[in-house]
Amino acid sequence: MGTNSLSAASEDYLKVIWTAQEWTDEPVTISALSAHVGNSPSSVSEAVKKLTAQGLLTHARYGSIALTEAGTREAVAMVRRHRLIETFLVEYLNYGWDEVHDEAEHLEHAVSDKMVNALDRRLGYPVRDPHGDPIPTRDGSFPPLAAVRLSSCEPGSVVTIARVSDNDPELLRYLAGLGLHLDVQVRVLSRQAYAGTLTVTVGGEQLELGLPAAQSIWVLRAPGTEPPGTAPEA
Repeated sequence: MGTNSLSAASEDYLKVIWTAQEWTDEPVTISALSAHVGNSPSSVSEAVKKLTAQGLLTHARYGSIALTEAGTREAVAMVRRHRLIETFLVEYLNYGWDEVHDEAEHLEHAVSDKMVNALDRRLGYPVRDPHGDPIPTRDGSFPPLAAVRLSSCEPGSVVTIARVSDNDPELLRYLAGLGLHLDVQVRVLSRQAYAGTLTVTVGGEQLELGLPAAQSIWVLRAPGTEPPGTAPEA
């Protein structure tokens, strides 16, 4: 089944399920999917039934939803389209990283595979989009990214921003205003669990980040900078 044989709505469902599983280990359910796409549970249930009948999803009764191998191929193809379009908009049309997600949501359904591959060549085969999300290659493989959430880092950690959630444009504008972009180095000073904040330094400036904001930032630890008593993740 080619991507063009699916409706835009079906493509969206598959992509949302895939990206939800990319960010969390929580199971995808009808209610969770309904919250993601903004449709009623009954509408989502009907869509899931249709995609299951097409062999793109599996859905245990009252249980979690999962992509089949065919569904994964379709979803990854859409992720590739979306992230390459975002990259093109930033690099060639001077969009901000907070502006590209919704634009790409519309464009990804209209472009052909030929255009997607041409964008990839023109951009020099990028491995990540403007938010640090890995871009699938033409064969559907991904570059590895051993990142962890900034909110999970212990005081004393020195890390580099590798990825930022693009779910909330306002959050992206807020982080950009603080100088928190991709590849910026951050030192974690302290965590105030009861206050819900993380104190960090960026470029010599001390910042207080709310834990929800810190949870949206994924980082790579600088080798040899793990705080005493901690071990680097495998």
